[in-house]
Amino acid sequence: MRTAYRCRAYPTPEQAAVLNRTFGCVRVVWNRALAARHTRWHTERKATSYAETDRALTEAKKLPELAFLNEVSSVPLQQTLRHQHAAMTAFFAKRARYPRYKSHHGRQSASFTRSAFRMRDGALSFGKTPGALAFVWSWSGIDVTTLDPTMATVTRDPDGRWFVTFAVDVEAPAAPVPTGQVTGVDLGLTDFAVLSTGERIAHPKHMEQRERRLKRYQRMMARRKKGSANRAKAKQKVARAHSRVRDARRDFLHKVSTDLVRRFDAIAVEDLAVANMVRNRRLAKAISRTGWTDFRGMLTYKAHRNGRTVAVVDRWYPSSKTCSTCGHLLAKLSLGTRHWSCPACGTRHDRDINAAKNIMVAAGLVETRNACGADVRHDGQPFVLSAVNQETRPVKVGDPGP
Repeated sequence: MRTAYRCRAYPTPEQAAVLNRTFGCVRVVWNRALAARHTRWHTERKATSYAETDRALTEAKKLPELAFLNEVSSVPLQQTLRHQHAAMTAFFAKRARYPRYKSHHGRQSASFTRSAFRMRDGALSFGKTPGALAFVWSWSGIDVTTLDPTMATVTRDPDGRWFVTFAVDVEAPAAPVPTGQVTGVDLGLTDFAVLSTGERIAHPKHMEQRERRLKRYQRMMARRKKGSANRAKAKQKVARAHSRVRDARRDFLHKVSTDLVRRFDAIAVEDLAVANMVRNRRLAKAISRTGWTDFRGMLTYKAHRNGRTVAVVDRWYPSSKTCSTCGHLLAKLSLGTRHWSCPACGTRHDRDINAAKNIMVAAGLVETRNACGADVRHDGQPFVLSAVNQETRPVKVGDPGP
């Protein structure tokens, strides 16, 4: 199993100069290769392989105007071509969007394989970079001197912070003891998540807490002259404010996902189409701040690593409008309605808790009268009950019948 460790790095001015030059060369190679792919596809309708981009890089290094590409390690340049080829493959397989051009204003990165870096006794050094790169190791249970990474990626955030990420092949951890508990999770805007057990996880609202300061920094940057040193300083303050929000949000998502994986053997979630939901201009800002996509990804890989199961329910399943007691389906339920009573059995429902219970049932984690189990994908070890073994019923308005 492959895992990654991300640490803060503190390069010297000489090392920072070499790494910044490497970042620039990576951008040039990526943008030239992407432009060549784009032009060839739209003119000849032919795809470009990695081998062709690699040969083009070799020829580009011979050009006088691109002679600076020879001043840095060649491994990050080849790695960016591999990453672009993987990105194009994912795009044509409809798993990702079309790759974009790299800008020097955003996050910068360069990946080094074993042939371009050395890790000995906890000291990290890169090819054509003077000295050892200082970094802070934060995992007390792992001896950094025994670390044998297969790849090291150096990044520089827009706020000026440096990081180094080690990709390491490790043995899969032993599966934890089963808890015998399952749950359904309903993600929302009123509460970040509501569990079928009735537990509510409130929104931390990281952006709302720092929005006033962020607006002030943005006004300060807008008043500075473009290209000036003062504007660069103000821009770094804005980037740092965004980084604080991003770090706090990721910390919250990691804690919530880890807690769920430790407590439950199987977790059911909805397959939310976040990209489509943000098209609603009234809710786009609130939805973008929740981090639902990141949470789903964290939950999936942590469940797979720990031998748990994540069941994904079809996005069109009417979890909020279906009575979790008798299965009656309402014809209409507005977003503003937080509680409703079932006209068939009279049960009083909390909208979110009812939805979480129905998500758990639809995933086949429990057996009830209104279990449908349709259109469910299991991310990870599929040891939960199969959907075909559950009682089925058509989704239609009214009482589902006996």
